[in-house]
Amino acid sequence: MIEAELLEKYGAVKKSFEKGEIIFEEGNLPAYYYQIVSGEIKMSNYNDDGREFIQGIFYKEQSFGEPPLFLNQKYPANSIAVEDSQILLLPKSNFMKLLEENPAISIKIIENLAQRLYYKSVMAAEISTHEPEHRVLKLIDHGIAYFNFQKDKNGYLINFTRQQIGDLTGLRVETVIRAIKALEKKGELKIINRKVYR
Repeated sequence: MIEAELLEKYGAVKKSFEKGEIIFEEGNLPAYYYQIVSGEIKMSNYNDDGREFIQGIFYKEQSFGEPPLFLNQKYPANSIAVEDSQILLLPKSNFMKLLEENPAISIKIIENLAQRLYYKSVMAAEISTHEPEHRVLKLIDHGIAYFNFQKDKNGYLINFTRQQIGDLTGLRVETVIRAIKALEKKGELKIINRKVYR
């Protein structure tokens, strides 16, 4: 997203997080702009029954947690390292200065936020009105476009686990497994060595 050198020029520091470590918690006020150098981060909430709902999954060179930073509102979700990760942290005031002095970066941030808002709108409609197979396929197609899943001779490798697909679509894992098998029978997906391809 933003060149690491530019972030460091404005005072960003690189910090390592171990798998399962919390980066920020729901209810905290934002203090930093976060951009992933390596690893994978998820933002999620838990309902009263302890069921997790993943708001988003973020990968190398992606940023996360910006809306509350701009609004000076508390984080609506927790941010957790899915695997060992390195993240650049830029203090809020430095981030705002970077945006003021680099209009092209501001446009990139706006486009990124617009993409996420679009995804949330699409998925909200999917979750409320469509069958599980449709929801799963919509999420996978969005993942291919947005998360740059790698393509090989089998097609696009879908890097989401069945659990993550369930948490992103509001479905139970068993329902996700059934939907994936049904989509395989219809020729929409391939399952090779337990991995899902589109």
